[in-house]
Amino acid sequence: MVNSSFDIMIRIEYPSFPFRMKKEEEKEFIFDECRRQWLRLTTEEWVRQNFLQYLLQVKKYPASLIAVEKEIRLGELKKRFDILVYDAQHQPWLMVECKGMDVPLNQGVLQQVLRYNIAIPVPYLVITNGSLSFAYIRKNNQLQSLDALPEFGI
Repeated sequence: MVNSSFDIMIRIEYPSFPFRMKKEEEKEFIFDECRRQWLRLTTEEWVRQNFLQYLLQVKKYPASLIAVEKEIRLGELKKRFDILVYDAQHQPWLMVECKGMDVPLNQGVLQQVLRYNIAIPVPYLVITNGSLSFAYIRKNNQLQSLDALPEFGI
C-alpha cells in the first residue's frame, strides 16, 4: 500500500503490442512510438512503453495529447515527468510516474509525483511499476484513491 488503507490498486490489462526492439553493442533498445526515437531499454522504460500503449489502445487517450519525459522545474531543480496527458482544451490533466518493475511503490514515489504536481497542477495522478498501479484525484487539496483511470474527456 502506498498511502493508507484507502488506496485501491488498479488492475491494468496491458494490450499486446509489437514493440520494435534492437540490439547495439550488447545494449537493448526499444522504439518509442510517441517520441519517434530509439531509447535504451531499462525496466522503467519497459513499464513506460507498456503503460503508454495501455493509455492509447485500452483507454483511447489521444496520442496528440500525450507528452513523454519532458523537463520541468522545481525551484532550482530540473526534473522530468514520465507521462503527462492533456485534456481537450490542452490543459494538463493526468500525470503518470513510472518506476521499474523492481521498485516498490511507497510514500516516496507518491511524494515525487506530488512534487511534480506543484510545477504542473493536474487533477489526476498515477503511479505504477508495471505490476502495481494506483490512481488519485485531487479534490479540495485532498487526494482520493480511484479504482480505475478516468475516461478521457471527464
